[in-house]
Amino acid sequence: MKIAVEGCMHGDLDNVYATLLHLEKVENTKIDLLICCGDFQAVRNEEDLGSLNVKPKYRSMNSFWKYYSGQEIVPFPTVFIGGNHEASNYLWELYYGGWAAPNIYFLGFAGVIKFGNVRIGGISGIYKGNHYRLGHFERPPYNESDIKSVYHVREYDVYKLMQVEDPIDIFLSHDWPIGITDYGNWRELVRFKPYFKQEIEEKTLGSKAAAELLDKLKPPYWFSAHLHCKFAAAVQHGENGPVTKFLALDKCLPGRKFLQIIEIESGPGPYEIRYDEEWLAITRKFNSIFPLTRKPAQMGDLQLDVHDRQWVKSKLRERGTRPFDFVQSVPAYNHSQSTLKSSLSGHRRNPQTEFLMQFLEIQYLLDNTLESRELTYGPSSLIGKDRSEEVILDDDSDDAPIDDVDEIEELSAVGDV
Repeated sequence: MKIAVEGCMHGDLDNVYATLLHLEKVENTKIDLLICCGDFQAVRNEEDLGSLNVKPKYRSMNSFWKYYSGQEIVPFPTVFIGGNHEASNYLWELYYGGWAAPNIYFLGFAGVIKFGNVRIGGISGIYKGNHYRLGHFERPPYNESDIKSVYHVREYDVYKLMQVEDPIDIFLSHDWPIGITDYGNWRELVRFKPYFKQEIEEKTLGSKAAAELLDKLKPPYWFSAHLHCKFAAAVQHGENGPVTKFLALDKCLPGRKFLQIIEIESGPGPYEIRYDEEWLAITRKFNSIFPLTRKPAQMGDLQLDVHDRQWVKSKLRERGTRPFDFVQSVPAYNHSQSTLKSSLSGHRRNPQTEFLMQFLEIQYLLDNTLESRELTYGPSSLIGKDRSEEVILDDDSDDAPIDDVDEIEELSAVGDV
């Protein structure tokens, strides 16, 4: 299986997809999956711009909306995590993960999926110690403070990932695990990023939460972005333990190292994104302590047991493991009518999230309403149908085009790690 890994997307899907399609043609190869390590910027319309934490001069629609609307077709299955420059209102709709557009899957604030027999996990956002232990108190429409904290990693999401026992093949984080520079050529890194030196020496560069997850999960591959540079490392876990090959990549700009192709052993295709049984069991078990205020989650002695896995396994056997189908929850951007003035509104329930909550028999909590509410749609109404006419619609960095495929360094299994 060939997987393309991309650093910070910053909404430039057109150029990334065009580059990979060109690579397929000139190299006579096939890419099975694209993974993005954050700052994806899934901006559907002008309203989403209001939830994008970037300076006004950098706010633009870019190209995601074309794939969301169906105007353009996604050429490769795409999986992404969130970073610190996202349409946070949309990602909150899909907190548990789901299709952000046809064939573009968001892993959620934390999540694990399967692609073929490859297991992919990830944590969205960046680490800030002053918010880490707080709950998810932010709600759209975000005020000036909340828009800058909604993407900060929370202990609750990390704690759920720490319950994972089945092996993870690939893990994604936007910022780097703290201390990862000890395992690579950090002196070469500070030649190009001299302002990293003090943080590296003080061991403050990166995420403590990601370092915890790295030590617990020990995946063969770990990919990150955020710092807009390429950096490789190899982490040996214990004297004779497994090795994690770490790679951070740049943002999508000419002359920058923002893409990498890896090959992973896998079963025969075709490959599809599927729900992960263990992760759904964890999601169901820990939803009852979802912290929805500034108060930290009370983890207590809550633990996953064999009955939790058996319950989910039985449900998946009945329904199948494919995620619930994509549904447009708001109208897409219309460039012929738009003035690019962003407006803000409150939370919208995404049908995918509602269906998943119904399937797992847990409460919908993202709007902080504890009483039950009848779902807008039933899952069966969307199976095998054209959803486009069934949905009731509710009314930091500048990017540049890629003009040279030579920016991609194609290496087998991250060969320079």
